[in-house]
Parts: sequence; structure tokens; C-alpha cells
Amino acid sequence: MAIFQDIINYILGLGSAIFVPLIIMLLGLLAGMKVKKAFMSAITLGIAFTGMSMVIGFMSNAVSPASEALAKNTGIHLPALDLGWTGAASITWSWSYAFVFFAVTLGVNFIMLILNLTKTLNVDMWNVWGKALTAYLVYYVSGSLVAGVITAVIQVILELKLGDMFQRHIQDLTGIPLVTVTHFMLSAAVFLLPFNMLMDKIPFFNKRADANSLKAKLGIFSENSVMGFIIGLALGFAASYGVSGSLNLAIQVATAMALFPMISKMFMQSLSPLADAMSEFMKRKFKDREVYIGLDWPVLAGRPEIWVTAILLVPFFIGYAILLPGNTVLPLAGIINYSIAVGGLLLTGGNLMRMLVLGIISLPIYLYAATYLAPILSGLAEKTGAVEGFKEGQLISWSSIEGPEFRIAFAEAFNKNIYGIIGVVVFLVLFFFLNRYMNKQKVPSQRYEVEEG
Repeated sequence: MAIFQDIINYILGLGSAIFVPLIIMLLGLLAGMKVKKAFMSAITLGIAFTGMSMVIGFMSNAVSPASEALAKNTGIHLPALDLGWTGAASITWSWSYAFVFFAVTLGVNFIMLILNLTKTLNVDMWNVWGKALTAYLVYYVSGSLVAGVITAVIQVILELKLGDMFQRHIQDLTGIPLVTVTHFMLSAAVFLLPFNMLMDKIPFFNKRADANSLKAKLGIFSENSVMGFIIGLALGFAASYGVSGSLNLAIQVATAMALFPMISKMFMQSLSPLADAMSEFMKRKFKDREVYIGLDWPVLAGRPEIWVTAILLVPFFIGYAILLPGNTVLPLAGIINYSIAVGGLLLTGGNLMRMLVLGIISLPIYLYAATYLAPILSGLAEKTGAVEGFKEGQLISWSSIEGPEFRIAFAEAFNKNIYGIIGVVVFLVLFFFLNRYMNKQKVPSQRYEVEEG
């Protein structure tokens, strides 16, 4: 067992930019791609993931200090330190049972593929830690490790079904055939569904308002770089950066916004040959059955709507942290809430007006979930020593925890809390309706009316 864990740790140490392309290359070879073509696809995918990670990190490193300065200007002092997803991941991997969820993820996926219960093959093994975090949270609250594993299994199933239901929308947004996303942040669409359905009834929200449609109305102001410059400048002034600091932040955000779509094209370049090979392979072996390749969310990061929404929500996130009674977390490392932005993008087809409204509505859930998570994550960090310099009694958390409704509802349900049981029922019912809703929806490029003139 220890040897197996050492092997897993070594593979994880390679990083997602090595691990995922390696799986893609093996899939390509199994599907009949020539070695040279499979190798080039893998190399290009590794470059795409590395480039996107660098630009996302660059954006975060630019925006987070401004957000911290904005928070300090309010005089706010909250006890729980936000470590973001990287801190949560490192703490979760220190749990002795974490590596078991590789087997859980792969086993459930293969069974569902064999039984034709999903079309998605999830190759995003890097994010197995998310299932382990869910299992630990449920285990901590309920006292049952079995309950934690059951909940993680349910999460794997839901991730695969999310990959299925959103695939054609992701293909329309990215232009990459037979590729989908299996990251659990897509589950944000479950809670947001009723509000989006309400906006379906309001004419104001039924006009195209994605980045492409705005170009005809706003001209130069709809360009990625210009939007990034304006948003960065406004955030800089709000953080009291002064003219020089605000202009530098504006250029940094504009740089990231300009680079995102350039790098996203590399995902298409690397994955399209694999999609073609997989399609031909399935036609030969399984009578035209399709299989989607499930990847991490950065394949969508070239869409500017994600970044416009996430950055515009920063002041609201901090404002809620100040005003919400009982909140203990100041959002810093997790200040850019990808869950809301990515879930909102797919649910609304990139409608910026809807995405912003949905974000403002749902942000409080993430802060209260982070408050709930703080003693749990802190306890694990203290027990395992995963955080260097961690002091007894210190609180750490993750302000943009993905799937907060799901995780907390199941934890409380297994703890025999009636509200948790109701929460589980409501979540699963909404998930069912989300599946029906998205299967009926047109793809983003065809969904909304286009204003004339």
C-alpha cells in the first residue's frame, strides 16, 4: 500500500501539465494515432495547460493584492485565512486516505462507460483531490468514513453527468470537438438554475450579451485587452493604488485578457486530432458510439466572459465578507471565483448580464460555506502538519470552495440533520431539472435574440 501511495505521489509531483498530456498520448495511441502525431498532441496540450496556468497565476497575482488592499481600506479583520484551492489541495493530499479516490474515480467511470450510463471518459485525474476533500468533510461531520466514500462516489457520477449535459455547449464555446469538462465547479449551475429560468421570462435578459455580440455595440471597448484595462484601472483606483499603481494593474489585467484566447487555441490544436482518432476508433469498435474526453476547466479559460464576471464580482465578494453576519472568512487567495464564472458561462451561454446577476446572488453561499469549512480544514492541517508554521487554534479556509451546497448538504444529511436531508433532496431534484434544461437549450451561439441596428 505504501509503495502504491509513493507511486501516486510521484505521478502527482509531475504536475497536471505532464500527467494529463501523458494520458492523452496513451489514449491517442490506443485510438490508432501515429506515435509522432500522438506525441505532438500531448506536447501541445502540455504547453497549453502550462501557458494557461501561467496566465491565470499572473492574473491572480495581479488582482489578489488589489483585493487585499481594497479590504484593508474598509478596516475589516476576519479570523479565517483564505488559502485558496492550492492550500486546500495540499492539505487534502496529506490525508492518509486521499490516494484511494483515484481508484474510486476510475472505477466508477469505467463501470458507467461499460453500462452506457455516460459518454464521458474523465482524464482529469489531477483533481481527484476534490473527491477526497468531499469524503473528508462528510467523514469529519458525520463520523462515518463509509458515508464519505459514498458521497465521493455520488460526486464522481454527477461530474460525469455534468460532462455529458454540457458537452455540446462546451464544444460550441471552444470549437473543440468531443471534449467536455468534468470539474465539479460546473455544479454551480445547479443552484443558479431557478434564477436563470426566472430570467428566461424577462425580455431584458434575452438579448445576446456575450463578448462577441458586444463588439457590434461597444466597438473598441469590447476588445479583451480594452475591457481588461478598464476593469483593472477601476479596481486599482478602488484599492487606492494611485494613478501609477492603477495603470500598472490595468496593463497587467489587459495583458492576461489578451493572452487567454491566444493560448486557448492551443487546446483546439492539440485535442482536435485526438477527437478525430477517438471518433474513428469508436465507429470501428462500438458501432458509432461517441465518447467525450473530460478535462479540467482551463479549456474554457479563453472565454473573456469568465474573467469579466470574476473580476467585476471582486468588490461584491469583499462587500459581502464585511456585511454578512456570522462570516469569518476574508476572500483573498480565492477572490477570483471560478466556480460562479464557469458555471454561469455554461448555464447562460456566456450572457454577461445574467452571469453578473447570478454571481451577486450566489456569492454569500461561498462565504458561509468557507466559514463552515474553516474548522474542518484547520483540524486536518493541524493533525497532518501539512501547513508549515500552522499554529494551534488558527483558522484557515477556502473562500470559493466548489460545490458548497452539495458538500455541506450531504455532510449534514449523513449527520442525521433534517435540513441536510432536505438539502440533498433539493439538490438532486434541481440537478435532474438542470439536465433536462440543458439538453433542451440551444448551443450558446444560437441561444439569444440578436438586437438589430
